[in-house]
Amino acid sequence: MGRASRIEYPGACYYICSKREERQSIFEEDGDFETFLLILKDVVLLYRWKCYAWSLMDDQYQIVAETPKGNLSRGMRQLNGVYTQQFNRRHGRKGPLFHHRYQ
Repeated sequence: MGRASRIEYPGACYYICSKREERQSIFEEDGDFETFLLILKDVVLLYRWKCYAWSLMDDQYQIVAETPKGNLSRGMRQLNGVYTQQFNRRHGRKGPLFHHRYQ
C-alpha cells in the first residue's frame, strides 16, 4: 500500500520541514546555505509560491509558504532534488540527502 497523497489546493498554506537522518548536517559549509537559498528563491519564483518564513538549521530546514496554484509537491521535488544533486556533487557523495519526504 502506497503512502497517502498530500492535500494540495490553490491558496493552501503549509508548514514544511525536511530533515537529514541521524542529525547529520545538510549544510556543511557556508556556501551550502547560500546554494539552498538560491534554489528556494528559484522555486518560489517558478511555482509562484508566497514564502512567509524560513529557518535553516544544521540538520533540517523549515519553511512556511502559500501555494496559490496548489503545486507544493512539484516545488518540493524541485527544491530537494536540485539541492541534493548540488550538495552531492560539491561534497563527493551519492544517494539521498533527506530522511523520508518532507513533512
